[in-house]
Amino acid sequence: MVLPLSEFGVPLWLLVSIAALFGAIVGSFLNVVIYRLHTGRSLAGRSHCLSCGAPLSAHHLIPLLSYLALRGRCAFCGARFTPRYFLVELFTAVLFALVVATATDVVSAALLLPVMALLVVTVVYDIRHLIIPDECVLALLGLATLIVGYRAFGGGVFAWESLLLDFLAALMTMAFFFALWWSSGGRWIGFGDVKLAGPLALLVGDSGAFSLVVLSFWVGAGVSLFLMAAAALAVRLRGKISLPFPALPLTMKSAVPFAPFLIAGCLLVLFFGLDVLTLLSYDSFVLPSF
Repeated sequence: MVLPLSEFGVPLWLLVSIAALFGAIVGSFLNVVIYRLHTGRSLAGRSHCLSCGAPLSAHHLIPLLSYLALRGRCAFCGARFTPRYFLVELFTAVLFALVVATATDVVSAALLLPVMALLVVTVVYDIRHLIIPDECVLALLGLATLIVGYRAFGGGVFAWESLLLDFLAALMTMAFFFALWWSSGGRWIGFGDVKLAGPLALLVGDSGAFSLVVLSFWVGAGVSLFLMAAAALAVRLRGKISLPFPALPLTMKSAVPFAPFLIAGCLLVLFFGLDVLTLLSYDSFVLPSF
């Protein structure tokens, strides 16, 4: 029996707030996973300052609040912490809140929450190392398969056609990115992006796979142009004013991780139902009459 979230008798805003709080807590743990993944270090080790080695107490590890209260610095040596810790907690909180705000029932929410956690790890790890962990892709594939199966069973009768269309769309999406990877010799995208495209396409289904692909390139183009403009501005202003960021030598030939753009496209379709065919339709560009 499917249990809608509304059956809990709790206002939606309160459920969303609880989900955001839980997401921030999970995000704090994800920071540990991101830092220690593939380093051979245990995830159970106590958190400590990377500069002075001082162990951090519980009140130093309150998600979001501790970073703000300490102004992003170590309470012992004053070394500055990377803003990534705060952003991971915030991003996870927002994603968890979106899941609860948009999920139709408890099972869908329960399956999507770990998906969001894996997407956060994938994005940050790819930005740091230009590598997509196979563990994340396999876990996403398993969860996406469960979600597709649950979606196909939504009406009480298993919809084999819907299931096959979803997997066919995922294979075609992977084939498209494989063609880009193969024809460019891995210069345009990495093979990890090819593997990641499969579970992401499963998440959005056959009706959203095309939009996922197009939106990922749109987001990628927009972000890359912004970063190149910011880098050029930093170089031009360096020495004239104090900038809060370094002058990165970002050009058209710079290596930019593509997984964040793929995941952004997936989230835009999954949570907001964006359809590029609708966005590009003639009616979308007709000016309103006054």
